[in-house]
Amino acid sequence: MNRAGKQILFTLALLALPILAHAAKIGDISETSWTEQAIDFFSFQQPIIRTALIGTLLIGFCCGILGSFLVVRKLSLLGDTLSHAVLPGVAMGFLWNASKDPWAIFVGATAAGILGVALVGWIKQTTHLKEDSAMGMVLAGFYGVGICMTTVIQNLAMGNKSGLDKFFFGQAAALSSGDIRLLGIISLITVVVILLFYKEFLVISFDIGFAQALGMPVKILHYALMALLTFAVVVSLQAVGVVLVSALLITPAAAAFLLTDRMHWMLVLAAVFGMLSGAIGAFVSYLSNNLPTGPFIVLGATSIFLLALLFGPRHGLLPKILRRRKQRKRIALENTLKAVFHLNENSQFTKRAFEAGKLATERNASLHETEAEIRNLVKAGMALRLDTANGTKMSGKAQFELTKPGWYRACEIVRNHRLWELYLTNAAQYQTDHVHDDAEDTEHHLGEDIVLRIEARLKNPIHDPHGKLIPNRDAIKP
Repeated sequence: MNRAGKQILFTLALLALPILAHAAKIGDISETSWTEQAIDFFSFQQPIIRTALIGTLLIGFCCGILGSFLVVRKLSLLGDTLSHAVLPGVAMGFLWNASKDPWAIFVGATAAGILGVALVGWIKQTTHLKEDSAMGMVLAGFYGVGICMTTVIQNLAMGNKSGLDKFFFGQAAALSSGDIRLLGIISLITVVVILLFYKEFLVISFDIGFAQALGMPVKILHYALMALLTFAVVVSLQAVGVVLVSALLITPAAAAFLLTDRMHWMLVLAAVFGMLSGAIGAFVSYLSNNLPTGPFIVLGATSIFLLALLFGPRHGLLPKILRRRKQRKRIALENTLKAVFHLNENSQFTKRAFEAGKLATERNASLHETEAEIRNLVKAGMALRLDTANGTKMSGKAQFELTKPGWYRACEIVRNHRLWELYLTNAAQYQTDHVHDDAEDTEHHLGEDIVLRIEARLKNPIHDPHGKLIPNRDAIKP
């Protein structure tokens, strides 16, 4: 063959490389629209779809449950260490019988992962280095060895068909029936071990000192949990890859952590989020032949985490903003009630109705701001306007009065303020001219139980440090 013919063949080979590279993608089907691809996916007709979906669901389940223990123990970096430490074991498992045998790779990778965890513990115990430093060194060292070994294997005669490149970034379509069986066995072992030793794992996760005091085999439990984590990492490599498996361990668990304070619910939510992430990654990657599964699994998990971060009922950013806004409105309402109490106190409790202009002076606010405050009181059922034009703009002479609930709440706020002032001057030795600002902030957050305890400690006082009356709800009536 002449030189021109060789160049043509070489060019054709280069053009064929992308086709070969994507041949194992889940979505590598003839040119169709994404809607047809989606319908085909949910029909579950093709074996490659069923295998990839079952595999990603099992991977998400294992990683979600076991990652929860890493999150609560503040060992998130350990997941990254494990995912990189197993790479030399993957190469050793392949060299064992010169093929990508799931069981040989599993044994080799598990041995490498356990060795990596043991090495982290040994470095921490025998040196002055912190655990995160030991993890970083083991991660880099094992990963470097793994890269060298896989590079050597790729240069061997059998390296072109080894398929070890799938372990770097993952490829769910490359999962075999043997991989699915292995995933099922690891998932079953994980569930059984956690159910049997849930209390023990719970104690060592939150208070290892207490576990040692109880005589628990802390080291055995720790390494048992690390072994389970290693199993989860190893079986996840094929679908997610060495680089991204740590994200699948941590992200679903972190999302669950934002949504609950109970460990058993965290395990359930993390498992559900992990499985949902796997299903999202499998589905999205099927829509086109250029969309990898592993990164989309991680992006699915990240999307779930962002939703939990934004909308979680307790720790979500949006509910926090709404709670703070509601708290600011409540404090402003209570400050207005307190100002009305002061007006009433200045009149020797002889007046019930007050002008808006008087309240504006007491609050040191404009008439427009005071009008809005009175409207808020009326809306909350704590005040009544005495003029007939309730929907019109107030004048400085417009009058209002507190309702019974509004009066009692005003008494409670002033009572909290003056009791706290008296407590600080008696118990904390505050100067009487320095306690007002502290009491101004605290009065809105004191619960009735704390107020009763302060009253009992101060022996039911009548006057505050400035000689003013401390309201008693049973004695002061509107």
